[in-house]
Amino acid sequence: MKILVVDDEALIRDVIKEYAYAENYEVIEAENGLDAIEKVKRNRDISIIIMDIMMPKLDGYSASLEIKKIEDIPIIMLSAREEEYDKLTGFEIGIDDYMTKPFSPKELLARIKAVLKRVNGEVDRFIYEDLEIDYKAHTIKVEGEEMKVTPKEYELLCYFVKNQNIALSREQLLSKLWGYDFFGDDRTIDTHIKMLRNNLGKYRDLIVTVRGMGYKFETR
Repeated sequence: MKILVVDDEALIRDVIKEYAYAENYEVIEAENGLDAIEKVKRNRDISIIIMDIMMPKLDGYSASLEIKKIEDIPIIMLSAREEEYDKLTGFEIGIDDYMTKPFSPKELLARIKAVLKRVNGEVDRFIYEDLEIDYKAHTIKVEGEEMKVTPKEYELLCYFVKNQNIALSREQLLSKLWGYDFFGDDRTIDTHIKMLRNNLGKYRDLIVTVRGMGYKFETR
């Protein structure tokens, strides 16, 4: 598989390239957003893009938007900034994951594999530390013990996980999981969130309250 690494710092490109080669990935490089767009036009077999945000000539956000018009290639965004606004902006334009600098090259490779599996429809479970969701078995386990959750709690957690780091309004959650014709109010969501958090035990804080809006699932 071919990875396009886009960063104006040659050292960062070299580090990613070294670890990617060790996993038998082919790597091509670009040093700014404009260069990245040209590389995509000339290489139509790119499997995934690692994109820095702050670059000369054209930033990562703008480059990602233009690339998505050419081809829907999965993108992992890199940034030295940790502000929620930056992450949300990235997810709004269609990126698949977001990492802040400095980052672990090993973690980046793990995320590359996870994104590729997800976009290729190969994911059958989600694992974070001792929290595991088995999509085929429809089970949630914490430290190896299966949690007794309702079908709606299970659907809710799966929806959160598949939309990691994205703030979801109560209205979005109601329409997605209960249907547009559901007769009820926002307290339905709050009640299910409370029960789900209780069942998640030490991982309850992964479901973060977004004041004035709703909730999001955020791994540390």
